[in-house]
Parts: sequence; C-alpha cells; structure tokens
Amino acid sequence: MSRQEPPRAPARPARDASPAETLARIRAALPSLAPSERRVADAVLADPARASELSIAALGRRADTSVATVMRFCRTIGVANYPQLRLALAAAAAREHALGGERPAPGTDISATDTLDEIVGKIVYNEVRALEDTGAGLDTQVLGRAVEAVAGARRIDIFGVGASAFVGQDLHQKLHRIGHMAFVWTDRHAALTATALVGPGDVAVAVSHSGETEDTVEPLQAAAERGATTIALTNVPRSTLAQSADLVLATCARETPFRSGATVSRIAQLAVVDCLFVGVAQRSFDATATALPATYGAVQRRRRPPVQRRTAGED
Repeated sequence: MSRQEPPRAPARPARDASPAETLARIRAALPSLAPSERRVADAVLADPARASELSIAALGRRADTSVATVMRFCRTIGVANYPQLRLALAAAAAREHALGGERPAPGTDISATDTLDEIVGKIVYNEVRALEDTGAGLDTQVLGRAVEAVAGARRIDIFGVGASAFVGQDLHQKLHRIGHMAFVWTDRHAALTATALVGPGDVAVAVSHSGETEDTVEPLQAAAERGATTIALTNVPRSTLAQSADLVLATCARETPFRSGATVSRIAQLAVVDCLFVGVAQRSFDATATALPATYGAVQRRRRPPVQRRTAGED
C-alpha cells in the first residue's frame, strides 16, 4: 500500500532568488514545460538582457504565444509576476556581462567544424555554468533534510543506470568509507529485490537526469511503498521520479544530443553528491576523521614492495 505523499514546500519567492537562480530555474523547467511555455523560456534564455526590456505583450509576440502563457510561465518558474521576471532577467544579464566581459558565451552544441580549442572552451564553459546554476538553485533546506535522513539511516540503497550509475557508485563509495551501510544497484531486478528488505528508518536514493528512467523510478517507488525515506537526484523537478520522492535534489544542466547524459549532467550530479556526503560526514566529524585515513591506509598497507631483480648467481 502506497504512503501518502508528504506536502511539498512552495517555491521560494523570486525576491529571494539570485540572478543566477532565476536562470537556473528556467533551464531546469525546460524539459517539463508545455510547448508554448517552452518558447517563452527559449526567448528569455537566448537573450536575457533583451527580454528584460520587452513588455509582456512583446515577449509573447517574440515567443509566438499569448500574454496569458507568459504569465503562466512566470508562475511555473516561481516568479510572482512579469515585472519581477523583468527585474530578475536584467540582474542576470548584468551578472553575465560582469563575469564574461565582452567575450561571447560559447554555444551549447559542438559542431563538426569546431577546433579542439573551441571544443575545450565549450565543454569547460558549459560545465562551469552547470555547477553555478546547480549551486544557485539547490534548496539547502531540502538538502539538510536529506543529510539528516542519510546520516541516521539503518541502510541506504542507491539506484541508477547508465551514466547515473557512476554517480550512484560514487555516493556508495563515499558513504561506505565512513561506516554507513550503503548499497548501489545498477540492475532493475537487483534493485527491486533489494527494496524487499527496506522499511521505515531506511533511505533510498535514485539518480536520473531525466527523472523518467523506469529502471530507476520503479525501485524508488517500491522503496517508498515499504516506508523508506526516498530521495531523488534529478534535473527535472516535475518528473515522475521527483513526484515519487519525499525529497528532491535538483541539478541544472542542459545536455545536447551530441553529449546527452555523458558530461554536463554527471558533473552537476557529482557536485550535489559531494554536498550530501560532506553534510553527512560533518554530522559525525570525529568518526569520519578516523574512518577516512583508516580506509585509505588499509589499501596502502596492502601494497607490495617493488620486486628487485636478482643478479646472476643468486638463488
């Protein structure tokens, strides 16, 4: 029998959001927006400075949609009204200019004609942007609740497939090294089998960039049905995975078809995992300070000395 989903906290008002957070919210919402709202988002993200100068009707015309859709878009991203959106966009544009000077931001996509210098520039730019946006948009109150749940859990089961599996393995390795009973499952059947052993007091963490990977969603839902606290790490706060979880840790990374699920999303996910782990480790600072060097030393002590060559005549 499914548990009743706990009430979710409303989005923080736009006046509390930094300029970076406003753009991060828009990028994070992109996958789940209706087509007409997504056109508004694309118009805003393409040129925040220009969009901040437009009236609501002008922005609607630029996005080939209505004033009502623009207002609905504002509410979707947690902005109370259009004047607040214009102020946030103006501040975000000023921030981008201050950080980047006159240098234009590299494009998101990698083309067949890009030089290696251009590829490096685009990848680094987009990964730095993903980290900044993820940090700006990360709800520290939710993160704190996730830290408390993991720190006090009897066991932690982590689910993820594909590129997200590597992120799950990173979290597992970190938690295991400081003495927490953690397991990582990258196979759907194995994950579902593991959920049969969880219950209240346990934690299930699911990692999925899209939030729609059935191999990850189903085990998280099964763990929730057995009373475990569930945590979703996803790029889409309105995804099926997020809606199935008690706590949602959202990244903000925009993947392109050329690099889908391979680079930017993983960097952002690993950053959130580090925040979660350090928060958990801090709850038991002395024990962590003992466990980390002990687990490192266990490997070091097992290393064999280099084999010396024997000279002629030696047995």
